[in-house]
Amino acid sequence: MGFDEEWGRLRADAGRRRALSAPSDETVDGPAEVDAPTAVREAVLERLADFRARLVLVPLDDRDGLWTAELGGLDWICAFSDEEALARFAVARGEGDREWTYRRVTGARLLDEVVPALAFPCGVAWNAAGPDGMAFPPMRGIVPDAAALDGEAAQ
Repeated sequence: MGFDEEWGRLRADAGRRRALSAPSDETVDGPAEVDAPTAVREAVLERLADFRARLVLVPLDDRDGLWTAELGGLDWICAFSDEEALARFAVARGEGDREWTYRRVTGARLLDEVVPALAFPCGVAWNAAGPDGMAFPPMRGIVPDAAALDGEAAQ
């Protein structure tokens, strides 16, 4: 199973687990008012803020550049919260036996400096082979407008 299939399977499994463990919309007093789009938006912004504040591990390629993977026609810098998450990714790729060198960088620096410096559109995939993985595409609100696919450079 390739990286794309494994990541998709892991994300689908995590979604099913969340759906099964989600609290009911009904309370003792009756149904709760839930604004699902607002709740989702807030959860994504919370994860983004957490990522931006973290020191993450980014694997290096054979030229000591940041390792990227292509998915859905876009390149993605793969970043990991710790060595365990990076090891899970390596195993999912069938490369668990090789040594993965990496650089530590803050999530904010990846999004605000590295992505805009690239000559091609690129997003960041965080903990790609784990149940808590998340993708930060090069869009306004995530990367600077000039580097966003829907930002200044795109218009």
